[in-house]
Amino acid sequence: MIDIEQIRKNPDRFRHAVTAKRIPLDLDRLLELDKERKTLTGLVEQLRQTRNRTSEAIANNPDNRAELIAKSRTIGEELSQKEKEFEKIEFEFKKLMALVPGLPLANVPEGNSDKDNVEISRWGNIIKKDFTLRDHQELANLHGLVDFDGARNIAGSRAYALTGNGALLELAIMRFALDKILAKGFTLISPPLLVKDIAMFGTGYFPLGEDNAYELERDNLYLTGTSEVGIVSMHMNKTFELSELPKRYVGISPCFRREAGAAGRDTKGLYRVHQFQKVEQIVFCANDQEISLQQHFALLKNAEEIMQALELPYRIVAMCTGDMGLGQVCKHDIETWMPSRDSYCETHSCSSFHDFQSRRLNIRYRNDNGEKLLVYTLNNTAIASPRILIPFLENHQNSDGSINIPQALRPYLNEREYIKPIKMGN
Repeated sequence: MIDIEQIRKNPDRFRHAVTAKRIPLDLDRLLELDKERKTLTGLVEQLRQTRNRTSEAIANNPDNRAELIAKSRTIGEELSQKEKEFEKIEFEFKKLMALVPGLPLANVPEGNSDKDNVEISRWGNIIKKDFTLRDHQELANLHGLVDFDGARNIAGSRAYALTGNGALLELAIMRFALDKILAKGFTLISPPLLVKDIAMFGTGYFPLGEDNAYELERDNLYLTGTSEVGIVSMHMNKTFELSELPKRYVGISPCFRREAGAAGRDTKGLYRVHQFQKVEQIVFCANDQEISLQQHFALLKNAEEIMQALELPYRIVAMCTGDMGLGQVCKHDIETWMPSRDSYCETHSCSSFHDFQSRRLNIRYRNDNGEKLLVYTLNNTAIASPRILIPFLENHQNSDGSINIPQALRPYLNEREYIKPIKMGN
């Protein structure tokens, strides 16, 4: 959690962050509890010392034994009462401390929702076709890429099953993205998908994200919504050497999200689903804002290179304060052009956390002076499917329903230049 000393010294900055990020936290109540906690800590410690001195006196003064025992009992009763008061305050204090947000960087735009995000750049042209465009569902049906009905019969709404060329296309895109990141020196990890609550809390998904996580109550485990959770948490209580940083990982895993806040939205097609595949970049770097920003934009560049190779038009947006998570200090999204939605829509995110996650998980490094400092953490979506299939199919379609395969992806699909609809044969 955030260092309470930082909050004491900069209450207005944290008060502003709470408002800007729309966090349900009463910071004044937290500071009030902090004072009560400090006062009670002193009282409890004083009573314990008095009790200890009285116990020694009982042993050394048999003549006053009865009087001292009575005094000790009174002290013990008062101590027990103060300890209970402290436990109650400590419980509320920790609960509120868990809601203290990471401070957004100075250049993060202020705003309340995604409507206040700021476009930074665009790449690629939105191609105007001289025929009526099909949406990704029509194209999927034409090609037999997805079985929606069969999957939803056994798994409920938002379920899907990629079939035939649909499954091959996803694997090709995922492997292409993975190879691009591995070529930059990242270490591959296929992390645990089931984790304890400490992993969800440590990476900042709890509190506030419980409704979007699938819980296995019988086992006290949760399904992760990103490989970031497992990979970052695997380093809990670890201390790196400075020479080991930056530590760069790429995770590949299925991901699971309940989409609890999206009831009734995007229920058709592949845009908002409960289960998906993702290639994720994760970095641990030195406790330095400039180094962290360098890593942030390096991760974003890696994702852009993948999108450019897939020949998909996109834009970069800086996320406003109200559209950021609890621990993020800086965030950018890649939004890819989706013709059927007539808009750029989120397909990637790139987040910096500074020491928000490492403080919760106690992940440190030893600097040149031998001091142990908290690392800074970052993560970025290299690619996520099936959402990426929406712009892929819709932007690369031809009038006959065939789908062009970009040059960079052909080695992963037996050098095929395009995929034909089933009715035309393959």
